Formats: sequence, structure tokens, C-alpha cells
Amino acid sequence: MTDADLEEIRRARLAQLQQQSGASGGGNPEGQDEQQKQQEAEARTSILSQILLPEAADRLGRVRLVKESRAADVENRLIMLAKSGQLRSKITETQLKELLGAVAENNEREGGRGSIVISRRKGGWDDEDDNLDGL
Repeated sequence: MTDADLEEIRRARLAQLQQQSGASGGGNPEGQDEQQKQQEAEARTSILSQILLPEAADRLGRVRLVKESRAADVENRLIMLAKSGQLRSKITETQLKELLGAVAENNEREGGRGSIVISRRKGGWDDEDDNLDGL
């Protein structure tokens, strides 16, 4: 994906938003919020469809079914990479697996989730206390 393609997407999106904001001048704010969320979702799916191969998009969809927060993290990272121009080609399924692994490692480091730590109290019960020979 080239910078020109991304710039074209940005311009089209900006024009669309300006047109819709001018057309719906004094409508209700709740309807506008809902409409804006829908437009953002459409823009995300459009960008993702342009930067992911079909196999990778399918895998991301399956991840979304299991863990929506992880899929959202991966999508955000992919969109950020695309907007900054760091993606030179479409993302393959293997590359998506690597990115999923990196996001999982990052979440484990930050949240500390995924591992169970058992700490036992020291000195509570000791066999030496039962030694009554010295009495």
C-alpha cells in the first residue's frame, strides 16, 4: 500500500464527513453520534480490507469472535502502521499471527494476567515444633 493510496482514502473520507456534516445541520445529537460511529466502523473495515489478505482477514474475524479486545488492539495497530506508511504490502496470515503473538505478550506484561502465582506463608507449620523430647 502506497502513501498515495492512503492519502486518497483520507481525502475521500474527509470529503464524505464534510458533506454529511453540512447536510445534517441541526439534527439530534444522538443520531449524529450513532451515524458517526457507523461511519468510523465503515472506514475501519475499508482500511482493513485494503491492508489484509483474505486469509488474514478471516483469521482476524475468528479472533474477534473469541476475544474482541485483542482483535481491536490488532486492528488499531494495523491501522496505525498503514497510516504511518510502514506497510509496504498486504498483511499475510503468517504476519498476522506474529502480530497477534506480540499483542498477547504485550498484554501479559502490562496486565500480569495469564499466570497464577501462589505464595505460601513461611513458618506457619513446622515439624520441629512437634519435638517434645527436651521437656
